[in-house]
Amino acid sequence: MSRSYILALLSALTRTAAETYNIPSNPTVSGEPFDSFVSYSIEFSSFPDFAGNHSHPNKYSYNLINNIHAISNNYPVIRVGGNTQDFALYNASQSTSLVGVVDPDKSPDYPTTITIGKSYFESYRTWPGVRFSHGFNMGLGGKTARGRETLVDTAPLACEALRHGNFYTWEYSNEPDLFTSGTYAPRLKGWNETDMVAEWLAGTDEIRNQVKKQCPEIQVSFIAPSNAGVSNALKASKMWAAGLNKRGDIAMFSTHNYIDGAKVPGVTLQGTLMNHTRTKLSVNNHVAEYNSIFHAAGSPPPLIFGETNSLYNQGRPGLSNTFGAALWCVDFNMYSAAVGFKRVHMHQGTNYRYQAWQPVATDLAAIGTKAPYYASITAAHMTRRAAHAPVSISHVALSSDAAESAYAAHCASRSGEKHLARLMVVNMHGYNTTVGGAGLEPLPSPPPRTVRKYKFRVEGVRDGVRASVQRLMANGSDAITGITYDGWSYNYDLDEGRGVRLTNVTVGEKIVVERGEVVVHVADSSAVILSFANGC
Repeated sequence: MSRSYILALLSALTRTAAETYNIPSNPTVSGEPFDSFVSYSIEFSSFPDFAGNHSHPNKYSYNLINNIHAISNNYPVIRVGGNTQDFALYNASQSTSLVGVVDPDKSPDYPTTITIGKSYFESYRTWPGVRFSHGFNMGLGGKTARGRETLVDTAPLACEALRHGNFYTWEYSNEPDLFTSGTYAPRLKGWNETDMVAEWLAGTDEIRNQVKKQCPEIQVSFIAPSNAGVSNALKASKMWAAGLNKRGDIAMFSTHNYIDGAKVPGVTLQGTLMNHTRTKLSVNNHVAEYNSIFHAAGSPPPLIFGETNSLYNQGRPGLSNTFGAALWCVDFNMYSAAVGFKRVHMHQGTNYRYQAWQPVATDLAAIGTKAPYYASITAAHMTRRAAHAPVSISHVALSSDAAESAYAAHCASRSGEKHLARLMVVNMHGYNTTVGGAGLEPLPSPPPRTVRKYKFRVEGVRDGVRASVQRLMANGSDAITGITYDGWSYNYDLDEGRGVRLTNVTVGEKIVVERGEVVVHVADSSAVILSFANGC
């Protein structure tokens, strides 16, 4: 975005009095996310596309992952799984990593008949520094002879690939609460939580036995079975009551979330995604479920989103691939961090509409960085932490927060004293510059863009401190290109996904703390981080 355009935006500001919001030096309610808070879930059938193999690693994907590391001081953690993990069968004689057949009646977006070969596991060795979870097939593994053989045959291959400092945890099953519904349900009606737990324990016992034989140095731990939602037929609470963790080896309580469906009538960018109230309600449902299960537990497993994104059924063009969806993603990640989620794995797959990047060129999509990736960059900056200074994220309630939100990041010193490190505003008021808001044909005369004024009282920050300003910007909420964070572009065409600082974007802004307050102006459909030099 050009310097002249930024100045025009600021000149359009209606200078009305702004309410002052208080940022306490030690928030009473906040979440402390893990390192690698910004992480990804990659569809099982798409993983070879994203990671490549030993002879042809996907360097573009790794460049994007390294960008996250450079900003947050940590690599994303990658969960390999999704619907297709429960279709994958092993073929020892297959030379290619994966052979998949798409049945459009089941899904046009991913194969539902899948075989993998030994070379599939090479993909785990292409991204140095990155840790992975591997998803095993419970849909067929707990039901068919070939599925059980696949579990026995692939557990040693998976642990061999993940014994080099790149192991995160194991996962057995994807969304078992949907196993009795849909056109390809792997279980009959009446299959309940007790049945599910019996199958899960038998399968995880087999994984444990195989891993101990092949990789005895790996401590066997599991992500809890990740349900698709809190209102489906099978309930997580009943799974735990039926003895899900009787072996004491569940390391993470994982749940999945999509705000709405890509094919649901009435879904809109402003009303569904760029809607802070909707996001809060959706996330809070998962927190309530978690608290109801572990309200009396002394040390419950950490809460994570093992898979999440904007709209299920792989997203909708004109919504999930827009800059507005990136703003939603920033807000979703920050609110999740503030209410106790330790890590968020944003899901993606080849040709998916909500993906952060397209890893390879196909007949459906060109290789390239998508708008949601810039949300990952922004969230990584907000949650960055130094080794000695954990970061806590708190939600700052605004007076009218349906389309706007604010967050504070505090870091703790060695003495335990907290300092305000960063302050974020996400302005999700829509601003469109293309015909029909489709992100393609530009309007001949875009409307004026409102700039809103936000004032914060920053306790513990002395007067005269200059906060650095980093802006997440695009031409509008409907934009699908031309997106920058603090002037940086991560386009594939510029330097294969490495950050390139653009010369036509205003950077280097500073805001001075005066009388204990900071004032920042934020254009509609944009976000900003104010960074204070306070330790992380």
